[in-house]
Amino acid sequence: MENRIAILGIIVNDREASSAVNDLLHQYGAYIIGRMGIPHQEVGSIITIVLSCPVDVINALSGKLGRLQNVQVKSMMAK
Repeated sequence: MENRIAILGIIVNDREASSAVNDLLHQYGAYIIGRMGIPHQEVGSIITIVLSCPVDVINALSGKLGRLQNVQVKSMMAK
């Protein structure tokens, strides 16, 4: 399966969810080529992840993150 470049935008509204988010990102660490985190007083944490992996891996990670309470995620893939 061919790799795609993807960006995941993650907003963590509650610090309690940060541990679960970091655990998932660690599990998929082999696919992560870049990560930026920005703390924000009103929102919580804003994290941007750049991945290089098959589409099913992007969808799996995005889905797992999206099922976490107080976590929002959006993905965008390069053509």
